[in-house]
Amino acid sequence: MSLHTADDTLDAASLTPLKLEQQLIDWRRELHQNPELSNHEYATTKRITQWLNAAGIRILNLGLKTGVVAEIGPQDGPLVALRGDIDALPINEISGVPFSSQQAGVMHACGHDFHTSVILGAAYLLKAREDQLPGRVRLFFQPAEERFNGALQLIEAGALDKVDAIFGLHNAPQLPVGTFSTKGGAFYANVDRFQITVTGKGAHAAHPEEGVDSIVTASHIVTALQTLVSRHFSTKESVVVSVTRIEGGNTWNVLPQDVDLEGTVRTHNAEIREQIPGKIRQVIEGVAQALGAKAELHWFPGPPAVVNTPRWAEFASQAARESGYNVELSEAQMGGEDFAHYLHHVPGAFVSIGSASEFGLHHPKFNPNEKAIYPAAVYFQQLAEKALAELTEK
Repeated sequence: MSLHTADDTLDAASLTPLKLEQQLIDWRRELHQNPELSNHEYATTKRITQWLNAAGIRILNLGLKTGVVAEIGPQDGPLVALRGDIDALPINEISGVPFSSQQAGVMHACGHDFHTSVILGAAYLLKAREDQLPGRVRLFFQPAEERFNGALQLIEAGALDKVDAIFGLHNAPQLPVGTFSTKGGAFYANVDRFQITVTGKGAHAAHPEEGVDSIVTASHIVTALQTLVSRHFSTKESVVVSVTRIEGGNTWNVLPQDVDLEGTVRTHNAEIREQIPGKIRQVIEGVAQALGAKAELHWFPGPPAVVNTPRWAEFASQAARESGYNVELSEAQMGGEDFAHYLHHVPGAFVSIGSASEFGLHHPKFNPNEKAIYPAAVYFQQLAEKALAELTEK
């Protein structure tokens, strides 16, 4: 149960660390039990708005359908943004925790409930010190990260206007609680999706010579696509091409006319990213032609790579050390994040906070350690204040 109802007001300064820690855990569990998919986070938006209103934190009216943007601090001075995300995934939870999802087939399997609670905690801590802030802190509770369009929605709505620096987080289940990591430069990879339609000629399975086998062609294409990484680009570059879905045929004794393939491409190098669609098209058309079939590529570009500003990545790391974290220099990650869009407009850094889950992100048993929430909230409060001080001095 929450420590207060949605209609109560709450003096943020009156919360002891122990009470705030429990409140953040309670909020996280309430969000976890009531997950909502991207662009449908209506109840989540209402909850967050109520919790912010309870502390007297002002909400910006940006005309968003879902998601919340709030501010703390005086109107003059520098402006720092903190971002959390709020959407869930179409996954059926089997974690067995007592606060499991009550929505069949929907789960916070990526920890966005964790992220939201962290930024809520930072908001309450900052609100308690509002009269001491030398500038504003803008809080993003962003929808639709899993669809990679939530950041673009907030940017279009004006959430990033006048922001001097932005910081965001993702929990890292592979890291212990109390561990922090990030890096300057390319951190997370771009996320592009492709679909390939292979068209052959249907035939009876007993007489394959009368048709053009789209399944055999698709199989050769899957194998050939792996040469993009091993033979077309330097082994020093980070490139992943993964075919994740193959669909064709509807019975056991007929060669299908068409086979569909789907997959993703990840890299940190913008030049390689531009080359890959052409390389894929060359490979699939060549293989298909050799086997008498046709292959067509459909390309769906996603967010670019997350490229941290080196200055702010080091600044965030130093703030983590001062907050008591064990700070590690991260390797480049092949996962994607639409936080990248913010960094194309303003400087900042995206960081990882250890959450020590036995099961990884997007797993139906994913269960981050809630002991990591409150320290992360304190960290982001301190990071925001230190960044405001740094920007004020500049």
